[in-house]
Amino acid sequence: MTGSQWLSPALLGAGCAFYLAGTVRMLRFPDTLSRLHALTKADNVGLFLVCLSLAVRTPSLRLVVLLGLVWGFGLLAASVSAHLIARHSKASGGQ
Repeated sequence: MTGSQWLSPALLGAGCAFYLAGTVRMLRFPDTLSRLHALTKADNVGLFLVCLSLAVRTPSLRLVVLLGLVWGFGLLAASVSAHLIARHSKASGGQ
């Protein structure tokens, strides 16, 4: 077996583990801001590892660039949505 056949599933498994850890932390933390922090950090790393896993296996440079764009837009969407949720939470005075 080649290196990419071993590396890709390992990266995919690590990405799924980060998604699971972020979800568990979101459910266990007490307030909104710590939940957002745990979820966005873990999901960003998980998405990076999943995209990297796919990029290792693809033969096309075009697809690698597209996967990088997917990761970049995922980072942008997560940061904007977390900011909006945090601002709404602070304005409403809730947890």
